[in-house]
Amino acid sequence: MSPIDRIRSYAPGAGRLPARASLPSDAPRISLDGEWAFRLHPAVPATDEVPDPSTGEGWGAIAVPGMWQLQGHGSPAYTNVRFPFPVEPPVVPDANPTGDYVRTVTVPEEWVGQEAVLRFEGADAHLTVWVNGELLGWSTGSRLAAEFAVGHLLVAGENVVVARVSQWAASSYLEDQDMWWMSGLFRSVSLQLRPAGGIDDVFVHADYDETTGGGRLLVEAAPLARISVEELGLADVPAGTAVEIASVEPWSAEVPRLYEVVVATDSETVTLRVGFRSVRIDGDVLKVNGRPVLLRGVNRHEWHPDTGRAVDADTMLRDVLLMKTHNINAVRTSHYPPHPDFVRLCDEYGLYVVLENDLETHGFEPNGWRQNPSDDLRWRDAYLDRMTRTLERDKNSPSVILWSLGNESGHGRNLAAMAEWIHRRDPSRPVHYEGDWDSGYVDVYSRMYATHAEVDAIGRHEEPLTVDPALDAHRRSIPFVQCEYAHAMGNGPGGLTEYQQLFEAYDRCCGGFVWEWIDHGIRQRTPDGTEFFAYGGDFGEPLHDSNFVADGLVLPDRTPSPGLLEFKKVVEPVRTAIDAGTRQVVVTNLHEVRTTAYLSFGWSTSEGGEATGAGTLDVPEVGPGESVTVALPPLPAATADAEVTVSAVLAADEPWAPAGHEVSWGQAEYASRPPVDVLAFATPARVDGDSYAVGPARFDRGTGRLRSLGGVEVLDAPALVVWRAPTDNDMGYHGPNQLAVEWRALGLDRMVRRLELVEEQSAGLRLRERYAPAAADVALLVTQSWSGTGDALRLRVDVEPEGGWPVVLPRLGLRFSLPAAVSDVSWSGLGPGESYPDSVRAARLGRWSSSVDGLQTPYVMPQENGHRSGVRWAELTGGGTAGLRVEGSPEFGLTVRRWTSEQLTAARHTPDLVPGDRVWVELDLAQSGLGSASCGPGVLPAYQLPAQPRSLTLRFSTV
Repeated sequence: MSPIDRIRSYAPGAGRLPARASLPSDAPRISLDGEWAFRLHPAVPATDEVPDPSTGEGWGAIAVPGMWQLQGHGSPAYTNVRFPFPVEPPVVPDANPTGDYVRTVTVPEEWVGQEAVLRFEGADAHLTVWVNGELLGWSTGSRLAAEFAVGHLLVAGENVVVARVSQWAASSYLEDQDMWWMSGLFRSVSLQLRPAGGIDDVFVHADYDETTGGGRLLVEAAPLARISVEELGLADVPAGTAVEIASVEPWSAEVPRLYEVVVATDSETVTLRVGFRSVRIDGDVLKVNGRPVLLRGVNRHEWHPDTGRAVDADTMLRDVLLMKTHNINAVRTSHYPPHPDFVRLCDEYGLYVVLENDLETHGFEPNGWRQNPSDDLRWRDAYLDRMTRTLERDKNSPSVILWSLGNESGHGRNLAAMAEWIHRRDPSRPVHYEGDWDSGYVDVYSRMYATHAEVDAIGRHEEPLTVDPALDAHRRSIPFVQCEYAHAMGNGPGGLTEYQQLFEAYDRCCGGFVWEWIDHGIRQRTPDGTEFFAYGGDFGEPLHDSNFVADGLVLPDRTPSPGLLEFKKVVEPVRTAIDAGTRQVVVTNLHEVRTTAYLSFGWSTSEGGEATGAGTLDVPEVGPGESVTVALPPLPAATADAEVTVSAVLAADEPWAPAGHEVSWGQAEYASRPPVDVLAFATPARVDGDSYAVGPARFDRGTGRLRSLGGVEVLDAPALVVWRAPTDNDMGYHGPNQLAVEWRALGLDRMVRRLELVEEQSAGLRLRERYAPAAADVALLVTQSWSGTGDALRLRVDVEPEGGWPVVLPRLGLRFSLPAAVSDVSWSGLGPGESYPDSVRAARLGRWSSSVDGLQTPYVMPQENGHRSGVRWAELTGGGTAGLRVEGSPEFGLTVRRWTSEQLTAARHTPDLVPGDRVWVELDLAQSGLGSASCGPGVLPAYQLPAQPRSLTLRFSTV
């Protein structure tokens, strides 16, 4: 078969060894990671002439693991759904970047004459291999291991390993997985000795019987292998022998108990860490070890901002620890098997895994799914090969509780064939697939981005009929999972709380997986060295999907986003509900198997942001699914803005966090300030030259605009603001609505102000203004009523809509500016991070402080961010001059930036945001919620902001 014929072949490969488990073995192994010689061709070479770096021309060095586009060879490209080449399977373009990798390896003399394998953990996309000039074979399945027998070719001393990797092949039609198109040997390569009489494969069956607490161990391995589990008193048990164990501790994500199982022959020892557990579907409920499971999960692509899908061990561990410390208990490996070490980390630290096959054919959808391989029998071997290699590699990991056939590949016979094979090969785990909603060959009903109303209907078994009526009863009888929901793109997602309430309300709903874990930004720098993260289109791609690749709960550098903090709070496994009036605290344990014994509880109080008391709360041990009520001690007396907080923290070190790490918290207010006294400000305005004087403030006589307050210069007077820089969810790329489009169409980004009235009053000064977009007959009538005393200024803002408003508003508030010397902000209210109406659970009452720059969230695509909700008072200071204090009656929303919302709207990357000569302050009456319409439902009605009469009262003074 010629190289071009191989590239266009429906076959998954040739010359490879059968798939087997990833095994920690004491057999000798030589890592081939490191520097390889490399040359990039613009197209697939026409012959199988063995690449030879000694020719010198075009050769350089490259790191393995790595992706060549991130090492100076070609450029990354991003598309979400669309193939970046014409759709004519199995043919791909002639322009097909192909990299030659060459490495010499020194083989010990004692290896000669023995069996050995050359193992590639991942090669994107089409791999051809030579050793010592001999063509071994070829392989596809980029995220799947491929092994070749090489023992017969090895010689003592130097041996030459050659790998040729092509970016495109027929297999690319099966790998359209919403990520950067990049290529290379991106996972480890190794040479492994296979001793005679060794252990080629192991399949551990470690079942748990929740009714007796016993376990059953059966290890399939080489006939002469012996099995030992010292901790259980098992020694020299012949492979293939089922052993009943009277008592074992089961593995779960909450308590990831592992036993060391040793499989040995005279020539090789394999040591596995094994968990006893059962996974089964009981009626319409997914259970692990007999207990219903609620998946608080995330979808995880492999990603590093500098190395792409070549992810090192420290980064994998960092992901797992971040997940555990943010109350995440499950991972869907979107949309391929991750590095095997990541799965082992999930075993060790405790995360449920939905292990997904390396399959997605989404690029056929724009063409009506014509030619989709899922129902084309010419592709069946490739489908089965991918599923086989997925399952066999990680079959011994207790963390894997569901096998997934792949993602967004339509439906067809090849998918059913994979499911049938899994049910035969590993009946201990259910099968998942979302793309076929009839669910005839899978064990769970899976959906993406089902709305809250749809989830509610599914929980009640009242979802619409299946397309095939014969399958309806089956689908209604199985558990439901949201394999993707709450699209975490940019600022958001909103509506997490309402989803979680539904998951907890219905036994059938076993939770879901937020899309997704990390923004896939590529680290770049401007000419002056300023760092930013690139997205689709930044590398000159003619076809791309812009920043849709940046949709994670952590930023590209793994900084937790506000969305991750919100998710942690929403899914916290222990809840504390406080009734401040009765001083009663209800502690509810939402764990599946773990009691609260690993936690310690404390209480604290504050008034006006200042701590007033703290202590330990004596909470008895609460079992899973149970609640207990305890009493708070007498709370310190308070007259204004006082709250009590109960926090649950780790009582001792856990493998994933130190003692004192906060797992959950609850809070309640038990005293609040009286509203601003309106009568205290009833003094008339007086004329002072070209100004009006109202208390300590000066207003322009012609326009009525505020100029100064005491020693604080106001550069831009307070004016109505309704525009916010659209969030990705406002844009609604793949959601049901596109609010930003509607807002722009009406003209909310170009409102025109007209002053109708400036008048002196006995109580101060009154301005009446009309704000309206050009070409529209709707408006917002705004009245600013100012009054003052000697040291303070009061403002009442009344907004009255005029006309039939066809859209909800982004925000409603006042904006003004202060000199750029303002650098610091302190406030009492919700914090410390940003919050919005439908994403506010993670914010807690307190007194907070930040620099102006620290208030910003650097989303990969700049957008609305940094809003603080429920602010009672705020102080803006800096530059050694007088600062400004703003108090709400009772509260307001606060945003402080060095650029306007319009400048934020125009920016495409964070370096585009250049500080100017002023600081912009926005005081909101209200903000719209966030939703997740970038790919999911929009803002729920309760969090929408219709145009209706609203008022806000504020008090200004200097500090």
